[in-house]
Amino acid sequence: MPTYQYECEHCRHSFEALQTMTEPKLKKCPQCGKSRLVRLIGSGSGMIFKGSGFYATDYRKKAPAESKTDKPAALASPKGAPASPRPAKSGACGGQCSCHSN
Repeated sequence: MPTYQYECEHCRHSFEALQTMTEPKLKKCPQCGKSRLVRLIGSGSGMIFKGSGFYATDYRKKAPAESKTDKPAALASPKGAPASPRPAKSGACGGQCSCHSN
């Protein structure tokens, strides 16, 4: 059940009332007795999630562990070829950057 904040426009008395959502608004001030109550817009309460299933990691599929024999044929390098080819010794760096060093 939500808690609603009320304030009397006549005497400025403010209070909270625990009411169901379908219950009608209060009209009569408990302090002065006038029918000048206004229900204020509150920030509400935070939502509380209980149990599992509320985090991104709860639904993430676990990737299968890759072994060396499970590589697809397109990713496997042919025999005698380097595993990761280095760029040609040309370009702006002139072969002096770390990717060209042996």
